[in-house]
Amino acid sequence: MFCSILSAALLGVDSRLVEVEADVSEGLPMFSMVGYLSSQVREAQDRVRTAIKNSGIRLQPKRITLNMSPADLRKEGTSFDLPIAIGILGAYGHLRPSSVENIMAAGELSLNGEIRPVRGVLPMALMAKESGCRLFLVPRENLKEAQAAGGIAAYGAGNLNEAIDIIEGRSILEKPQDEEGHQEGGWEGQKNDTEPLRHEREDFSDILGQEAGKRAAQIAMAGLHNILFIGPPGAGKSLIAKRLPTILPPMSEEEQLEVSKIYSIAGMLPKGEPLLKTRPFRAPHHTVTAQALAGGGRYPRPGEVSLAHRGVLFLDELAEFSSSTLEILRQPLEEHSIWIARMGGSCMFPARFVLAAAMNPCKCGYFPDLERCICTPGQVQRYLGRISQPLLERFDMCVEIPKAGYDDMLSAPPGEDSAGMRAKVCASMEIQEERYRGSAYRYNSDLDGEGISRYCAMDREAEEIMKSAFYRLDLSVRSYHYVIRTARTIADLEGSSIIRGGHAAEAVCYRSADRKYWNRGGIY
Repeated sequence: MFCSILSAALLGVDSRLVEVEADVSEGLPMFSMVGYLSSQVREAQDRVRTAIKNSGIRLQPKRITLNMSPADLRKEGTSFDLPIAIGILGAYGHLRPSSVENIMAAGELSLNGEIRPVRGVLPMALMAKESGCRLFLVPRENLKEAQAAGGIAAYGAGNLNEAIDIIEGRSILEKPQDEEGHQEGGWEGQKNDTEPLRHEREDFSDILGQEAGKRAAQIAMAGLHNILFIGPPGAGKSLIAKRLPTILPPMSEEEQLEVSKIYSIAGMLPKGEPLLKTRPFRAPHHTVTAQALAGGGRYPRPGEVSLAHRGVLFLDELAEFSSSTLEILRQPLEEHSIWIARMGGSCMFPARFVLAAAMNPCKCGYFPDLERCICTPGQVQRYLGRISQPLLERFDMCVEIPKAGYDDMLSAPPGEDSAGMRAKVCASMEIQEERYRGSAYRYNSDLDGEGISRYCAMDREAEEIMKSAFYRLDLSVRSYHYVIRTARTIADLEGSSIIRGGHAAEAVCYRSADRKYWNRGGIY
């Protein structure tokens, strides 16, 4: 007898439909599996047979042939255990043929028949919804994640016997309900949190002084600009950077789904949270490998640049990262995505993140204070030379964070807190949303040359400042555009429809800070 059931294979941040076909016939007892399978999938035959036996189901020794179509798509992971078991049971006649029609299943089986959670259930659920499946069967621990896709009847089972009862309609499990009594699924009942996830100490009001650094942080988040903090040790660079997520606007429903898909595929969704509602903040150590940063492996998986999608990627001690690792960032910073090509296939992962970095100006950290700096000019140049000019240009803003003074430490009044700064950032975002509605742009940091000429009108004073800065700072076209984008954000924060002289002057300051340390010939 023949039986087929649907499942899904992960490919990048999406999934592909897989048909699991099982045939049981007379002949020499054996179990044959075909369809471009990884060793993990091939091992499923032993798990499945033992799980069926320990679930109290006795199968006659027969010839079992199992095919996973399409045959040219690589199948890996343990999520095929459950559909394989259901396909075999259907082929043996333990399930009615009509009961397995147009259903999708995913889950790992233990030897005693329990169904264990798997990664990537959210993109699988979206595929089931798109394919018009009438039922999606998942491990009980993955149920909320599957229901977050909405528009699909998702059910969770704890063991193989429960799965059989659900398929046959003998025992339909109730969908979980939220506190208000609404069934979970889709966007109904999902709370769009307006407050960021903050720890007790992570608030900008806790940082004494450093108003210029906090002002730069607000501008960077208001337009999603990449920002580099440079200054001596203990000045507060990392403190400011780690508080950037507290002033970011909440994610839209579309962004929540994008980010949650990535974390689902990586197996990093928090338990009990089917959707991530706070923007990611990733801070890998400077020993991170190029593969861990970009993503990859034998079969491509998302790396740090993708895990930071729609959030912040913070690189502390930037100059301590290996040059080869840092250069990987150049392409995703421009294209907001990264292609990973490996033996197991090629995948595109989204990588739309704000790059925030912090570094000392030299190995000892005190350059250009020659009274305290113990580095030679050559050592300073080699240290700063670890950051290539092409990568440096991709920072819209470079901010010098000086050492805090004694008065700032003891008697400085509390600065604006994260909630107040965030309100201004959100107001700026609303202006940008209205301005770019119907266009290819979404934020000021998305603007290219055409967008700048269309949306970045300047008064005469601003034009003169930008012209002077272009020649005086020897700006490249990319750097020039980045300065204008920053000025556009500053104008939005002040509610100005055009870029005025003061906006342009402040934006130029954020570009000229790096010229204090770098130039074509080394350091000044």
